[in-house]
Amino acid sequence: MQHVIRPVRADEWEQVKELRLAALADPAAPIAFLDDLESARARPDTFWQDRAAGAAYGGSIHQFVAEAPDGSWDGSVTVLVERAGDDDIFGGATDFDQGHLVGVYVRPGQRGTGLAGALFEAALEWAWSLDEPLLRRVRLYVHERNDRAAAFYRRAGFRPTGQVVPMETDPLAKELEYAFPRPRP
Repeated sequence: MQHVIRPVRADEWEQVKELRLAALADPAAPIAFLDDLESARARPDTFWQDRAAGAAYGGSIHQFVAEAPDGSWDGSVTVLVERAGDDDIFGGATDFDQGHLVGVYVRPGQRGTGLAGALFEAALEWAWSLDEPLLRRVRLYVHERNDRAAAFYRRAGFRPTGQVVPMETDPLAKELEYAFPRPRP
């Protein structure tokens, strides 16, 4: 793999936007993301500028990208820090400090090359490096019908927790929580 895995920079909002639009155009997007292509395309540049800045400088959000030798981006993952007692993205309060992986995407031509694993490795390394808050685990959610993603998450060391939430866009569909516990020192 010749990609460089690195944090996004605040001035890279156009690349953040382009990769997100590519992710939302993917056929799996309706079961992989809580966003849609039409809404994302309608957002002003200031939204994307704020998103890139927050992911670059935010202490509670950190986005990693896979940059190809030609400078193009082929994948991304974002880590959200959820503090104990705060509401999570599904509206429930968390009981302890944890990380939450969102926006996982690798371009179709790069799937199966190890790129997703490298992105996860960087995201987890960053999550475990935090002293405050000290994260107890990192979690993510996967749609019950997204078997390909669920298989990758299991290979990456994430395990189903039994926590299930209805999908925002389809209350009959379920999102399954997977978690990776903090490694013991």
